[in-house]
Amino acid sequence: MKRIVTSAQVLDLLQEQLNVWDVARNNYNALRQVRVKELDFGQFKVKVQFNPARIVSSSAKVDPKSIKERKCFLCEQNRPAVQKGLPFGDKYIILINPFPIFPKHLTIPACEHVDQRIQSRFGDMLDLAYNLDEFTVFYNGPKCGASAPDHVHFQAGSKGFLPIEKEWNLFVNKTVSEQGSAKLFNLDGYQRGVLVIESNSKESAVELFGNIYASLEIKPGEGEPMMNILAWFDTDKWIVCIFPRTLHRPSCYTAQGDDNILISPAAVDMGGVFITPLEKDFEKISAENISEILQEVCMDELKLQKIVEHLNTKL
Repeated sequence: MKRIVTSAQVLDLLQEQLNVWDVARNNYNALRQVRVKELDFGQFKVKVQFNPARIVSSSAKVDPKSIKERKCFLCEQNRPAVQKGLPFGDKYIILINPFPIFPKHLTIPACEHVDQRIQSRFGDMLDLAYNLDEFTVFYNGPKCGASAPDHVHFQAGSKGFLPIEKEWNLFVNKTVSEQGSAKLFNLDGYQRGVLVIESNSKESAVELFGNIYASLEIKPGEGEPMMNILAWFDTDKWIVCIFPRTLHRPSCYTAQGDDNILISPAAVDMGGVFITPLEKDFEKISAENISEILQEVCMDELKLQKIVEHLNTKL
């Protein structure tokens, strides 16, 4: 399959933008100095990154009133004049993210202003992962970390940055479902409910994802099931990690006093790198805090097993 955009072209775009965009260049330079600590969970570790620039995303107001009152920063007419992009077909534009978490961080909005939804665009996500083979592509649901739930978009970051990329197969017990050449796994003992699709066929992966999507609850008033997704292309196959969610933000986000931790988990956090924009939170956050946060916002393994059982009755 021929690539319509290459990682090399994206890296050229990144360098060109850093040469002319002061805000982005300053934030990428600052990223080299961010503090990182590791928290030990026995079989795996979680990284915590102190990244002040991410306050923009972590504290984003995503209620309907706030969204209606602000201009969409992903629409072309509202983006900084200095921000240039690389077209991905006729549906998306690849931009560098000026507030990076990864050494190389992209935002990939749709060319049209439509709500953040994944069901009909999962195949596009796989196409992005295939073309951007030096990146991991991710999707944050409208109430699962997306700071622009009114404009559909993906993000991508340097492959190999997230611990889950190396760890996921250590927590696989068995194949729990199959669809064509796509296999589904459920990670056991990973502190967060995760379903993993492994497939060398885009069509099989899309079909399996569609069945998973149909098995998840859509809460009243919501447009889709709550979830975060990570996807990357590994030599000859796609790996997709799906994190069904039960809550947007943990109770510590709005807690008062010493109990407050400003953390709004999204796909990067689910992948094992928790982002703290405030130094006080970076200093005090513990493995116990992370466990509590994951327990609050993620689907537990028992509920996930019921989803798998329901899925298998439909196949």
